[in-house]
Amino acid sequence: MKVFIDTANLDEIREASDLGLLDGVTTNPTLLSREVERTGMKPDKILKNICSMVDGPISAEVVSLKANGIVEEGKQLSKIAKNICIKIPMLKEGVKATKKLSNLGIMVNMTLVFSVNQALLAAKAGASFISPFIGRLDDIGHTGMDIVRDIVTVFENYDISTQVIVASIRHPLHVTEAALAGADISTIPFKVIDKMFKHPLTDIGIERFLADWKKVTN
Repeated sequence: MKVFIDTANLDEIREASDLGLLDGVTTNPTLLSREVERTGMKPDKILKNICSMVDGPISAEVVSLKANGIVEEGKQLSKIAKNICIKIPMLKEGVKATKKLSNLGIMVNMTLVFSVNQALLAAKAGASFISPFIGRLDDIGHTGMDIVRDIVTVFENYDISTQVIVASIRHPLHVTEAALAGADISTIPFKVIDKMFKHPLTDIGIERFLADWKKVTN
Protein backbone atom coordinates (compact mmCIF):
# COMPACT_ATOMS: atom_id res chain seq x y z
CA MET A 1 0.00 0.00 0.00
CA LYS A 2 1.31 3.44 -0.94
CA VAL A 3 1.50 6.22 1.63
CA PHE A 4 0.39 9.76 0.82
CA ILE A 5 0.39 12.60 3.33
CA ASP A 6 -2.77 14.67 3.73
CA THR A 7 -1.46 18.20 4.28
CA ALA A 8 -0.22 21.32 2.54
CA ASN A 9 2.21 22.13 5.36
CA LEU A 10 5.63 22.30 3.71
CA ASP A 11 7.51 21.47 6.92
CA GLU A 12 5.43 18.33 7.50
CA ILE A 13 5.85 17.23 3.89
CA ARG A 14 9.60 17.81 4.04
CA GLU A 15 9.97 15.78 7.23
CA ALA A 16 7.86 12.90 5.92
CA SER A 17 9.76 12.97 2.63
CA ASP A 18 13.10 12.88 4.44
CA LEU A 19 11.94 9.70 6.17
CA GLY A 20 11.61 8.09 2.73
CA LEU A 21 7.92 7.34 3.26
CA LEU A 22 6.03 9.44 0.77
CA ASP A 23 4.50 8.26 -2.48
CA GLY A 24 2.30 11.35 -2.91
CA VAL A 25 0.43 14.24 -1.28
CA THR A 26 -3.22 15.24 -1.03
CA THR A 27 -4.28 18.81 -0.38
CA ASN A 28 -7.61 20.62 -0.34
CA PRO A 29 -8.69 24.28 -0.18
CA THR A 30 -8.81 24.21 3.63
CA LEU A 31 -5.30 22.78 3.96
CA LEU A 32 -3.90 25.18 1.37
CA SER A 33 -5.56 28.19 3.00
CA ARG A 34 -3.90 27.29 6.32
CA GLU A 35 -0.49 27.16 4.66
CA VAL A 36 -1.14 30.47 2.88
CA GLU A 37 -1.90 32.04 6.25
CA ARG A 38 1.14 30.40 7.87
CA THR A 39 3.70 31.29 5.20
CA GLY A 40 2.21 34.20 3.26
CA MET A 41 2.91 32.29 0.05
CA LYS A 42 0.43 32.04 -2.81
CA PRO A 43 -1.31 28.68 -3.38
CA ASP A 44 0.43 28.03 -6.72
CA LYS A 45 3.84 28.62 -5.12
CA ILE A 46 3.01 26.21 -2.29
CA LEU A 47 1.95 23.55 -4.78
CA LYS A 48 5.15 24.08 -6.81
CA ASN A 49 7.22 23.60 -3.68
CA ILE A 50 5.35 20.41 -2.81
CA CYS A 51 5.87 19.06 -6.32
CA SER A 52 9.61 19.75 -6.03
CA MET A 53 9.80 17.66 -2.83
CA VAL A 54 7.65 14.67 -3.84
CA ASP A 55 7.75 12.89 -7.21
CA GLY A 56 4.38 11.13 -6.85
CA PRO A 57 0.89 12.50 -7.48
CA ILE A 58 0.08 15.82 -5.77
CA SER A 59 -3.66 16.39 -5.48
CA ALA A 60 -4.78 20.01 -5.95
CA GLU A 61 -8.51 20.59 -5.57
CA VAL A 62 -10.73 22.77 -7.75
CA VAL A 63 -13.31 25.15 -6.29
CA SER A 64 -15.55 25.40 -9.36
CA LEU A 65 -18.78 23.39 -9.28
CA LYS A 66 -19.69 23.52 -12.99
CA ALA A 67 -18.06 21.20 -15.51
CA ASN A 68 -16.61 23.91 -17.75
CA GLY A 69 -15.18 25.79 -14.79
CA ILE A 70 -13.72 22.61 -13.33
CA VAL A 71 -12.06 21.73 -16.63
CA GLU A 72 -10.53 25.18 -17.05
CA GLU A 73 -9.35 25.24 -13.46
CA GLY A 74 -7.96 21.74 -13.86
CA LYS A 75 -6.03 22.71 -16.98
CA GLN A 76 -4.45 25.65 -15.17
CA LEU A 77 -3.53 23.58 -12.12
CA SER A 78 -2.02 20.87 -14.31
CA LYS A 79 0.46 23.41 -15.69
CA ILE A 80 2.09 23.77 -12.26
CA ALA A 81 3.91 20.43 -12.58
CA LYS A 82 3.61 17.14 -14.41
CA ASN A 83 2.67 15.27 -11.22
CA ILE A 84 -0.30 17.49 -10.32
CA CYS A 85 -3.52 15.49 -9.95
CA ILE A 86 -6.79 17.40 -10.13
CA LYS A 87 -9.00 16.76 -7.13
CA ILE A 88 -12.70 17.02 -7.97
CA PRO A 89 -15.70 16.59 -5.64
CA MET A 90 -18.13 13.78 -6.42
CA LEU A 91 -21.05 15.43 -8.22
CA LYS A 92 -22.58 15.19 -11.71
CA GLU A 93 -20.69 18.20 -13.02
CA GLY A 94 -17.52 16.77 -11.51
CA VAL A 95 -18.01 13.48 -13.34
CA LYS A 96 -18.51 15.35 -16.63
CA ALA A 97 -15.31 17.29 -16.03
CA THR A 98 -13.43 14.14 -15.04
CA LYS A 99 -14.20 12.57 -18.40
CA LYS A 100 -12.93 15.63 -20.26
CA LEU A 101 -9.78 15.99 -18.19
CA SER A 102 -8.94 12.28 -18.32
CA ASN A 103 -9.31 12.42 -22.13
CA LEU A 104 -6.65 15.14 -22.05
CA GLY A 105 -4.32 12.85 -20.10
CA ILE A 106 -4.74 14.79 -16.84
CA MET A 107 -4.92 12.77 -13.62
CA VAL A 108 -8.09 13.14 -11.55
CA ASN A 109 -8.71 12.25 -7.91
CA MET A 110 -12.47 12.08 -7.28
CA THR A 111 -12.95 13.14 -3.68
CA LEU A 112 -15.78 13.01 -1.14
CA VAL A 113 -16.78 9.50 -2.19
CA PHE A 114 -19.14 7.79 0.25
CA SER A 115 -20.60 4.84 -1.68
CA VAL A 116 -19.72 2.07 -4.12
CA ASN A 117 -22.02 3.64 -6.72
CA GLN A 118 -20.14 6.93 -6.55
CA ALA A 119 -16.84 5.08 -6.89
CA LEU A 120 -18.11 3.23 -9.96
CA LEU A 121 -19.29 6.43 -11.65
CA ALA A 122 -15.94 8.10 -11.03
CA ALA A 123 -14.04 5.10 -12.38
CA LYS A 124 -16.23 4.93 -15.48
CA ALA A 125 -15.49 8.61 -16.12
CA GLY A 126 -11.77 7.86 -16.09
CA ALA A 127 -10.67 9.01 -12.63
CA SER A 128 -7.15 7.89 -11.80
CA PHE A 129 -8.03 7.80 -8.09
CA ILE A 130 -11.13 7.81 -5.90
CA SER A 131 -11.08 8.92 -2.27
CA PRO A 132 -13.62 7.36 0.12
CA PHE A 133 -13.78 9.40 3.35
CA ILE A 134 -13.92 6.79 6.08
CA GLY A 135 -13.61 9.04 9.12
CA ARG A 136 -16.64 11.09 8.13
CA LEU A 137 -18.67 7.91 7.68
CA ASP A 138 -17.58 6.74 11.12
CA ASP A 139 -18.74 10.10 12.49
CA ILE A 140 -22.34 9.46 11.43
CA GLY A 141 -22.50 5.92 12.76
CA HIS A 142 -21.39 3.92 9.70
CA THR A 143 -18.33 1.69 9.50
CA GLY A 144 -16.33 3.66 6.95
CA MET A 145 -13.92 0.84 6.18
CA ASP A 146 -16.79 -1.33 4.93
CA ILE A 147 -17.10 1.02 1.95
CA VAL A 148 -13.40 0.61 1.19
CA ARG A 149 -13.67 -3.19 1.28
CA ASP A 150 -16.69 -3.13 -1.03
CA ILE A 151 -15.06 -0.74 -3.50
CA VAL A 152 -11.87 -2.82 -3.60
CA THR A 153 -13.92 -5.98 -4.22
CA VAL A 154 -15.93 -4.41 -7.06
CA PHE A 155 -12.85 -2.93 -8.71
CA GLU A 156 -11.11 -6.31 -8.52
CA ASN A 157 -14.20 -8.05 -9.96
CA TYR A 158 -13.98 -5.96 -13.12
CA ASP A 159 -10.25 -5.29 -13.24
CA ILE A 160 -10.82 -1.54 -12.83
CA SER A 161 -7.53 0.33 -12.81
CA THR A 162 -8.74 3.32 -10.76
CA GLN A 163 -6.80 3.37 -7.48
CA VAL A 164 -8.50 3.60 -4.08
CA ILE A 165 -7.15 6.29 -1.75
CA VAL A 166 -8.43 5.83 1.81
CA ALA A 167 -9.01 9.37 3.10
CA SER A 168 -10.24 11.05 6.28
CA ILE A 169 -7.95 8.82 8.33
CA ARG A 170 -8.20 9.59 12.04
CA HIS A 171 -5.83 7.13 13.75
CA PRO A 172 -3.24 4.39 13.04
CA LEU A 173 -5.85 1.61 13.17
CA HIS A 174 -7.46 3.13 10.08
CA VAL A 175 -4.15 2.65 8.25
CA THR A 176 -3.91 -0.99 9.31
CA GLU A 177 -7.51 -1.63 8.27
CA ALA A 178 -6.94 0.06 4.90
CA ALA A 179 -3.95 -2.18 4.22
CA LEU A 180 -5.91 -5.30 5.24
CA ALA A 181 -8.76 -4.22 2.95
CA GLY A 182 -6.40 -4.08 -0.02
CA ALA A 183 -6.58 -0.33 -0.60
CA ASP A 184 -4.01 1.02 -3.04
CA ILE A 185 -3.18 4.10 -0.97
CA SER A 186 -3.78 5.68 2.42
CA THR A 187 -3.52 9.45 2.68
CA ILE A 188 -2.52 10.15 6.24
CA PRO A 189 -2.29 13.34 8.35
CA PHE A 190 1.19 14.03 9.71
CA LYS A 191 0.13 13.51 13.33
CA VAL A 192 -1.14 10.02 12.49
CA ILE A 193 2.09 9.14 10.64
CA ASP A 194 3.97 10.21 13.76
CA LYS A 195 1.82 7.94 15.94
CA MET A 196 2.48 4.96 13.66
CA PHE A 197 6.10 4.85 14.83
CA LYS A 198 5.17 4.42 18.45
CA HIS A 199 4.54 1.35 20.60
CA PRO A 200 5.04 1.13 24.38
CA LEU A 201 6.89 -2.19 24.09
CA THR A 202 9.40 -0.59 21.74
CA ASP A 203 10.07 2.15 24.32
CA ILE A 204 10.42 -0.42 27.12
CA GLY A 205 12.76 -2.54 25.03
CA ILE A 206 15.03 0.41 24.24
CA GLU A 207 15.14 1.43 27.91
CA ARG A 208 16.13 -2.12 28.95
CA PHE A 209 18.83 -2.43 26.29
CA LEU A 210 20.36 0.89 27.31
CA ALA A 211 20.16 0.07 31.02
CA ASP A 212 21.84 -3.31 30.50
CA TRP A 213 24.59 -1.75 28.38
CA LYS A 214 25.17 0.94 30.99
CA LYS A 215 25.84 -1.75 33.63
CA VAL A 216 28.85 -3.13 31.74
CA THR A 217 30.29 0.14 30.47
CA ASN A 218 30.36 2.13 33.74
